Amino acid sequence: MNDADLDKYCTQAIERGITGAKQIEPKTVITAAWVRLKCQFGCPGYDRSHSCPPNTPKPDETRTILDSYNRAILFHIEAPYAEDRGKRIGQQYQMLTDMEGDLFKEGYYKAFLFLSGPCRLCKECSYLNDDPCILRDRARPSMEACGIDVYQTARNNGFSIDPLSDRTQTQNHYCLMLID
Repeated sequence: MNDADLDKYCTQAIERGITGAKQIEPKTVITAAWVRLKCQFGCPGYDRSHSCPPNTPKPDETRTILDSYNRAILFHIEAPYAEDRGKRIGQQYQMLTDMEGDLFKEGYYKAFLFLSGPCRLCKECSYLNDDPCILRDRARPSMEACGIDVYQTARNNGFSIDPLSDRTQTQNHYCLMLID
């Protein structure tokens, strides 16, 4: 895959409603042990899903995974406050998961997507009943769940992101597609 191929996917994502998409080098993705603490102490999804810690790679494992890739795309999704915000974000995640499948079918068998935030595919995760994931083909871990410092990674790659003080503010979600 050459850079023009990646540009095609960036353009395609933007045409489908993603706010921004940029080719990046995986070495610009920052991992840190403290990130999972934010999941463990602050997120209601912790230990409640197949796609959340402690069921996801630890930061050092994630770093090893990132280091086995040469190229990636960082996607930015702005999500203004609205009653259907969660549904709209879910549609964007589905589009990106489909894109991962398209990359695989084009021969990029290492393509892998990290989403943002806890998995919300099922009302109740089968993990809570000790059953396997029923949507393994769609479920993906979040960047945060794998120890990726999303704030610094976004900033390293020219995107703006700041903590929000109110749920009615526009949220910034970032997703990472590892390519080759």
